[in-house]
Formats: sequence, C-alpha cells, structure tokens
Amino acid sequence: MSMFSVGLSGLNAAQNALNTTSNNISNVYTPGYNRELTQLGEGNVGGGVKVDAIERQFNTYVANQLNSAKTQSSALETYNNQVSQIDNLLADRAAGLAPLMQGFFSSLEDLASSPSDPAARQGVLGTASTLSAQFRSFDGYLQDMQSNINSQIKDEVTQINNSLEQIAGLNKEISLARARTGDAPNSLLNQRDHLVSKLNERMDLRLNIQDGKTYNISLPNGQPLVTGTDSFKLEAVQADNDPQRTIVGYRDGSGNVVKLNESTIKGGTLGGLMAFRSETLDKTQNQIGQLAVSLSVAFNDQHKKGVDLDGELGGDFFELSKPLGYSYKGNASEIASVEFDTDNIDELRATDYTISYRNDAFSVTRNDSGDEVDFTLDGGVLSFGGVNVAFESTPQNGDKFEIQPVRRAGQDMKVAITDGDKIAAGDAGLDGEEGSSLTSFKHSGDLAVDDLKMSPGAFSNHKEYTLTLDSEGALKVEPAGATVRVDGQPFDVDSSELEEGQAVEIDGMSFTLSSRPADGETATLTVAQNIIAASGDNRNALALQKLQSEAVVGGSASVSSAYASIVSDVGNRANITQVNLDARQGLTDQLRAVQQSESGVNLDEEAANLIRYQQYYMANARVIDTAGSIMDTILNLRG
Repeated sequence: MSMFSVGLSGLNAAQNALNTTSNNISNVYTPGYNRELTQLGEGNVGGGVKVDAIERQFNTYVANQLNSAKTQSSALETYNNQVSQIDNLLADRAAGLAPLMQGFFSSLEDLASSPSDPAARQGVLGTASTLSAQFRSFDGYLQDMQSNINSQIKDEVTQINNSLEQIAGLNKEISLARARTGDAPNSLLNQRDHLVSKLNERMDLRLNIQDGKTYNISLPNGQPLVTGTDSFKLEAVQADNDPQRTIVGYRDGSGNVVKLNESTIKGGTLGGLMAFRSETLDKTQNQIGQLAVSLSVAFNDQHKKGVDLDGELGGDFFELSKPLGYSYKGNASEIASVEFDTDNIDELRATDYTISYRNDAFSVTRNDSGDEVDFTLDGGVLSFGGVNVAFESTPQNGDKFEIQPVRRAGQDMKVAITDGDKIAAGDAGLDGEEGSSLTSFKHSGDLAVDDLKMSPGAFSNHKEYTLTLDSEGALKVEPAGATVRVDGQPFDVDSSELEEGQAVEIDGMSFTLSSRPADGETATLTVAQNIIAASGDNRNALALQKLQSEAVVGGSASVSSAYASIVSDVGNRANITQVNLDARQGLTDQLRAVQQSESGVNLDEEAANLIRYQQYYMANARVIDTAGSIMDTILNLRG
C-alpha cells in the first residue's frame, strides 16, 4: 500500500473520530444519550487504518441497576408526596379535629354549669356544628384525594401505553436498520433505552433482551407488554367491588380485559399511588369515619336518655351517612340495605369487609387483614362488625359483596337539632335513679285494673302505651312489639286471652286485671310518662360531657386518644417513607454517577479529544503532502 493510501485511511479515521467527538459534544444535554467512541483497527495487508465501529458506551448491568433504583425511588417519592398532605391535614393544631373536639366538650361543661342558660345551649350547638363541619371537610378532602388518584392512574396508564407502543416500534426500526447496514443504529438504541428508563419510573417492569437485540417487556407476574414488534395495552378500569375506585386492567391478545390485582402493580409512580391508597388513604378514611360514627352513636344514645326544657325526651343529636354496600358485577342478588347496629357499635372497626356466599353459606372477611370474622344471621339479616346487612333476595353461590361501614361516614355528618331548648341536659330517669326527672306517670281509659305500677326504666322503649281489651279477653298493645308477660309467663297477644285476676306486665308496666269488658264492648288503658322538666337539671349534660374520656371508639379508646392514634399512625408512616426515600435516593444518585462515568459526556475529555484528533488529522495530511513531495522529486529526476 502506498503512502497516499495510508495517509488517506488515516484522514478518514481522523474525520470519523472528529465527527464522533463533535456529536458527543452536541448531545451533552440530550436526555438518554450515551457517549460514542470511534473504534479503530489495523487496515488490510499493506498498512493503513480502518474504522471498525462507532461504539456506544452503554453498560447493560449498570442500566438495569439504575432502572430498578429509579423505580423504587419514584414510588417512594410519590407515596411521600401524598402521605405528607394527610399528615399536614391531621396534625394542624388550628384546623385539626383535636381542638374542635376539645371545644365541643368544653361547651358541654359550660352547659352543665348553667343548664338553663340560652347562651350555653347555643354554644353547644355552635361547637357541635363546627365539629361536624370539620368532619365533613376531612371527608371531602380525603375523597378528593381518592378522585385525584383515580385521575393520576388514568394518566399514568396512558403514558405507559404510549411508551410501550414506541418501544415495540423501535424494536422494528432497529431490526430493519441492522439488516440494511449490519451496524447498530446508536440513536435508535439510545431512544429505546431512554424509554425503558422512563417506563421504570412509572411502574416496575421486567426487561428481557432476546438474542441480545430485541427488547421484551412484561409485568412482574409474567404477562407480556412488549413482545418483539407487538405491544399489549393496560387500561384504567372500574374495580368490581367499588364503583368509585380505579384499578388497572390488562388487555390480552384476544382483546379481553383482565383486571389486575392491585398488589400486581408495584414500583414507580403508578405503584406508589396504589400503595399509598391501599395502605394509608383507605385506612385513614376508615379511621376518621369510625371516629365520627362512634362519637355520634354514643352521644345520640346518651342524649336520648335526657329530657329537654320542653319536657320531651331527647332525640338524635347528630346525623350520619349510612354505611355503603356494593354488589359485585354478575351477582344473582343485590344488597337491600346496610345499617349501623347501634346495640353492638363497639364492634365497629376501621376496615372494609367482603361478604362471600359459597357452598350455600356466608363468609365475611376483613379487607385490611384478610381474617374471617364472626357474624350472626337472623331473618336474612347478616350482622357483623357493628353493621346489619339485608339482601333483596337469597344470595347464590359465587355472589360477593363489598361493605364499607365507615369509609364515607363523615360526608353528611351534621347536628340534627337547631333549637337550643331541645338539648336534653336533664335526666329523664330512664335508669330509675332516685330523684330523677321521671316523678310520675299518667293514665286514662276505662279498662278496669288494680295496682298499676311502673318499674325503673319502664319507658325506656316507648313514651306511651295504649292497651285495648275486648269482652273475649283479646288484648291489643300499641306500639306493637312490646314484651307481654301474664302471671310471669310469656303471653302471645295474637292467640291468648286474658282472664280476670291475672297479673300483667308490659315493658316494666304492671297491673292486675279487675274485670273484662261487658259482652260486645271494648275497654282501653293509655299509660304515658309524666316528665317534669327541671330547668336546673344538669345530670345528662354531665353524662354527655363524660363521654370525652369514655372508651366509645371500638370499645377500647376515647375519641381524643383515637384521634391522637390516627395522627401518630400517619405521622410515623410519613416519617418512615421520608427516611426510606432519602436512603433510596442516595443509592439512585450513586448508580446514576456510575452510569454517567461510563456513558455520560465529559466536555473536558471531549475537548481534549478534539485537539488530539485534529493533530491526528494534520499528521495524516502531512503524510500525504510528504508522499506528494517525494513523487515530485522522483519525477524531476528524469529531467
């Protein structure tokens, strides 16, 4: 090979090296760009140099490690951003529930000090309204977070599908480019690796490189998302058990959408959103709801034992939303109603439940722990966890139902009374204590009875009873459902008859029948509670105020300690998430530094290469110039 050929090969090599260096410098800030190097090799027999390849500096192992770290960092960052919002909401000393609950019970203390004072009564209504408004506000804020997460899940799924489609398209373009030139198309490879990196920031995926060239991507459970040049889509769909919940579905090759278990989606922004929702948001909503229900039911129950300034028994003080129940799609039966079981409200827990009907039997499972819970079935009504569930028809095998007893309990919480005089601060004597406001009872009617008496607590079920007896001894009692005993034995009012001289007892009211009505006639007896309202009576107000320290939440915690536990739980979770995020972010930064040291562009290094390859170019040009001079000298020798 002549000096001209050797010099030309050097010029070509220098030109390629300079082009590669200038390309590196131009793309120093291009996301996903990997530094390139010109690989030179010895030329054919006779000398010279050739360009073997423009090699992309990409370490697959380091890239996989970095992608995995970014997946976890992204999930923790998303989780932390969300949980911090709840932590700030609950722990706010000015806007939190703690100061409002304290203010409410303090107003009850003021009422107990002056039970007839209109200002004190209005103060109770005012603090109660503020407290219930804050429960509604908390419920609305947390429900808005649920809606926002649904929207973010839809957005993330859209972005993921776009990336999957682009990766499948790049697989095809890369294969065609390799077939045409035999060389790796570095720019396309960079685009594909950058898409995989960004995809891992959205969710945890599995990458399999087929034949060292084609990228196949799948979910952690093995379901494929990209296979060669084909991509499969994810879809944001409505959950079977909750119409307000968005989950992820997988559309398979047949076009069918398979709803994925929420635990399948891990890592990245999408996994962080779903983990936060299931671990923290759902739990916090249920805890706030349980607090609202427990406080309201306990307060209502005690309020009904008191008497207001008009001499009337107290009614419900707070109103609440009913528990929620959903039937799974395809059920043979639907839920007719879900009500709070106020007699067993201590069993109420901050969790959702799944009712299953299989093998002709019910089973009830807690969603937070997966444990089966005990239940009772009476007349088609299923009772468990402080709720009663009725069905429109008998469920069939395979039917499933979702019960959310307290998830949205606070959304309609409000004060049921508007007149301060209706606050039952006095003791109605329903417990039969000496000196209570229940000083007597009144009766009227023409039924002949002797020894009419009232035992303590006689009017705990109803304020008034009306008895009707005909000449045959048939007894009718209103309201219906009262427990009747005659001579100490249960008495069936539908099939039995009273005789003269028999001792009758009805819900604590007792008498002896003197005589039955004449033939063809009926006689009645109306017995009512005679409440004497004492304006200075504060005993029920004191009982209401004492609820602040009683274990009314789940039968184990007061309202104050229960709320403090919620704040502490969310605060601990926020702190743990922040610590884990800091640690994971540190690892991610280290791996990014390692990746950049191999694949990143260093401007100082590239500037040095420019000078080096420029000198290389000039030297090869000098070789050609020298060869020309020699040739000229040889030609001149002939002259």
